[in-house]
Amino acid sequence: MIRVLVILALCGAALLQTPLLAAGDARYKTDLLLIVAHPDDETAVGGQLARMIFDGGKRIAVVYCNRGTGGGNNQGKEQAKAMGLIREIEARKALAAFGITNSWFLNGRDTPGQDVLRSLQNWNHGAILEDVVRIVRLTQPEVILTWLPQSVAGENHGDHQASGVIATEAFDLAGDPTAFPAQVTPAREATDIDNATDGLEPWQPKKLYFVSDASKPVIAEGPAFDLAASSPARGQSYAKLAAELHVPHLTQGDVAHLALQSRKTGNFDEFIGWLSRFRLIFGKAVVPCSPTGDVFEGTAGPPARFVRVRGFAPESRTGVTVALGGAFAFYRSFWPAHGIERIAPLARSELEVTAGSYLSVPLELSNATSKEVEISLSASAPAGWEVSGGGVYRVAANSVLPVQTFARTAGEKTERPVRLLWKATGPAGPVGEVPMDVTLTEWSLPQ
Repeated sequence: MIRVLVILALCGAALLQTPLLAAGDARYKTDLLLIVAHPDDETAVGGQLARMIFDGGKRIAVVYCNRGTGGGNNQGKEQAKAMGLIREIEARKALAAFGITNSWFLNGRDTPGQDVLRSLQNWNHGAILEDVVRIVRLTQPEVILTWLPQSVAGENHGDHQASGVIATEAFDLAGDPTAFPAQVTPAREATDIDNATDGLEPWQPKKLYFVSDASKPVIAEGPAFDLAASSPARGQSYAKLAAELHVPHLTQGDVAHLALQSRKTGNFDEFIGWLSRFRLIFGKAVVPCSPTGDVFEGTAGPPARFVRVRGFAPESRTGVTVALGGAFAFYRSFWPAHGIERIAPLARSELEVTAGSYLSVPLELSNATSKEVEISLSASAPAGWEVSGGGVYRVAANSVLPVQTFARTAGEKTERPVRLLWKATGPAGPVGEVPMDVTLTEWSLPQ
């Protein structure tokens, strides 16, 4: 008994001598965490980052969900994983121009295409989400900025959308200690080796913003920004400062060379024209603020309390209906589940594909009645198109039948969208119509 007491006394003395650990490592505390897909994606908000850093003194950190191994190389012969190494170097050089030292390159698989679900599958969705939640808890950002989680003609890379999906999920999960609990479990022996848990703290970010060129034809709430305005701290336009982010990304070609040329001539008009396509869109906040106010409005003060989101709720359907399926159906559920319904008005049934290529339009035939029904699908397509997927489909009672339709487009690119229209007819007559506006271009990401 005396021996046990001696051992306990010695252990207690050792515990008293163990230094207390800080709540978080201040070296990584950040004001804004940018979560994007590829090295060079940070350039879409280069002007805004310049103002935040040089004029506002904000600390910025960046997460790249993959290394861009699937793109092209406009600078050399290196491709695939070798080019991924180069693109990581380019990104680090670009961030260094803005004094950004904290960045992470995750192991998602670069997936050139427009389908967010394919990108999430190739990334190993859960593993990347766990990584991002860990980084949020480490860096404790007040604001998260990411790509818009929406399918839209324009900047429609599936990887961009996937980074927006994961960033939104991380915003909602990082403050929940039951999500990836090993991350917020203290180590058994924090000053020793081979600990299995991370010892982080749950963290609730305060505001979520998206970036996209989707807002160009549609009014979207978000802070206004003038790229031609001059930085008080640097005495240069934000466009000129933003060019410094672009220049190192030589493997990405055109825009890097445009930035170089603009910097050489001093004329940034064309560069501003390209960069002004991208604007910030307010997603949500857990603090009082205005959607059009400053990005950091309302973020001062103590850490925010965890705010639980509603989560998934099944769509309410009656009778027989037809709607877009696939990623479009996913987003219809995703937005309200995460409290970002405000971006729903931006959603339009639109795609951008290469002229003369195949186009896929996923549909859902829903039968919310107590009897099996037959639904006829027919398409109205532009001249020169070939369409398949029409016919009669049997849909069981109280079920949803996914239907994959295809079209081969005309061979000439279009200046304006053309419309493919699917019509559904049930036993009682017309069920509904699903339009898809399609812009045919010289080249686009594979759908």
